[in-house]
Amino acid sequence: MICCLNPDCDRPLNPEGRKYCHNCGMPLKKRLRNHYQVIKPLARGGFGKTYLAQDTDKLGELCVVKQLAPQAQGAKASLRVKQLFEQEAQQLKRLGEHPQIPALLAYFEEDNYLYLVQQFIKGQDLLKKLRQQGVFSETQIRKFLLELLPVLQYIHDRGVIHRDLKPGNVMCRHSDNKYVLIDFGICKVFTPSMGGNTGTSLGSLGYAAPEQILEGKAIPASDLFGLGISCFHMLAGNHPNELFLYQGYGWMENWHQSMTARLSPQLIAILDQLLQKDIEKRYQQASEVLKDLQQDIARPHPRPSGSTAIVRLPLCSFDFEVVTVDSTGKPNSPRRKRVEYFPENLGNRITLEMVAIPGGKFMMGSQEEGYDSERPVHEVNVKSFFISKFLVTQAQWRVVANLPKVNRTLNSYPSEFNGDNLPVETVSWYDAIEFCDRLSRKTGRKYRLPSEAEWEYAARASTTTPFNFGLTLTSNLANYDGNYTYANEAKGKYRGETTPVGIFPPNNFGLYDMHGNVYEWCADVWHNNYEGAPTDGSAWLDKKNHHNQYQVLRGGSWFDAPIDCRSACRDRVIARRNNVYDLVGFRVVCEEVSNK
Repeated sequence: MICCLNPDCDRPLNPEGRKYCHNCGMPLKKRLRNHYQVIKPLARGGFGKTYLAQDTDKLGELCVVKQLAPQAQGAKASLRVKQLFEQEAQQLKRLGEHPQIPALLAYFEEDNYLYLVQQFIKGQDLLKKLRQQGVFSETQIRKFLLELLPVLQYIHDRGVIHRDLKPGNVMCRHSDNKYVLIDFGICKVFTPSMGGNTGTSLGSLGYAAPEQILEGKAIPASDLFGLGISCFHMLAGNHPNELFLYQGYGWMENWHQSMTARLSPQLIAILDQLLQKDIEKRYQQASEVLKDLQQDIARPHPRPSGSTAIVRLPLCSFDFEVVTVDSTGKPNSPRRKRVEYFPENLGNRITLEMVAIPGGKFMMGSQEEGYDSERPVHEVNVKSFFISKFLVTQAQWRVVANLPKVNRTLNSYPSEFNGDNLPVETVSWYDAIEFCDRLSRKTGRKYRLPSEAEWEYAARASTTTPFNFGLTLTSNLANYDGNYTYANEAKGKYRGETTPVGIFPPNNFGLYDMHGNVYEWCADVWHNNYEGAPTDGSAWLDKKNHHNQYQVLRGGSWFDAPIDCRSACRDRVIARRNNVYDLVGFRVVCEEVSNK
């Protein structure tokens, strides 16, 4: 067969012996430069057409012929396209020594067309692979990053910005399964002295960085943005171009909600930094991303369900204001704080944010303002741990309740008050344990209820006052029965029901609803006081105590007076398997445990 080289011919293949194309009538050319025999067209783009060919001077070795046939109108646009085409040839000549970049074989003009001949990569581009196999796994994305980041660092070190990084421009080579970066058609020469110089806005919508589209500016960090978007596309299956057309760059703030499978917090942290709209907050060099990725690989990771594993993660952070009040309820000037956390992806676009709590010592209990069960006050040394930022919500509960059963069946809709962002309640202590067991099995990390000491340590958040907000509580700070007062504050609201998590200010550790809303289950069995209590932060599980049919509750609820919502206040309830109360919910802890 002879292939017609008219770029607009839609049926270019002709039988041997013909002199003119059977479809468009254009004269046929058997070989370019007397030795590149075109076999068939591969693709058509905005700048031209690519063909599969063979080099008859090299025993029929396959190659790719790229023909410049711009669809742009006007002399100025055509000139610019020719400049880009020549630039692509120049960059391939410079960069083609890298084994993961196609080598330039020839560049010439023939019959008023410019041609570029490059090495043929036998394989499949990642866009086709995505359509064929479905979304990529985290393991595949890590391999993609580990193999492509050194290629990007290589071209950036040589002053080249690709500007069109997307799955369709990365090939998976069949011979060794290595990823190869292709199509340098709109690449740009860059030097550090050029800094923020602007130019022509080029790139694929949805993949190109904001500064590239809006300002015509492209630097190494711009390619890294395209790399992050490509990872998102391959993980979620959602085409970034479609998201961009409807939402601009706004969708990226909650990109992880589009994931169809759980991602490790380590990879989430890396992708978060790749996908920053603000160029200053983004990774600046491919080597920086590679370093974080390789450090992550060197770090022990969660093992499959049934074994313990270390939880030491690259963490995200969030900022918030800490509010305190005096005994009249008058607020003091707020303070800005930042804490670290990791998001646990539960599935169905639902995450569980786990806040890092630093280890330390504190005085547990209360001497004067509380009940006898809160004494004697004693020093406890608590190890660091992660605890959920919010009470477990009904949306989070539903996702986990639909995971495979471990020991007992869970009702997906147990709550008296209904709402996705309301805390789950009317769940027994055994239900909460089952929730933790299912979550542990799903994630490979150890989730459990907090010990009573961990709960009070987290609630106090380095404070020694009755409430983490100060000397009293107001209904602007928590959901409780505001008909009752604690100190010299005015009466407040009695809402008579649960409220959505996160609507009141957090404490000094960034935790919400530690006072009121719903009581929280702890792991400990009830003891009448702290005589003989552990001092290492562990749960008190003495089975000899005759009250061991009771489990500990903490934090108070929407139904309670402020005295019962204090950081030190303890309560109890019989924890039979089917005992449920509409005042009781829970939050979870994730351990840091050693692999030793």
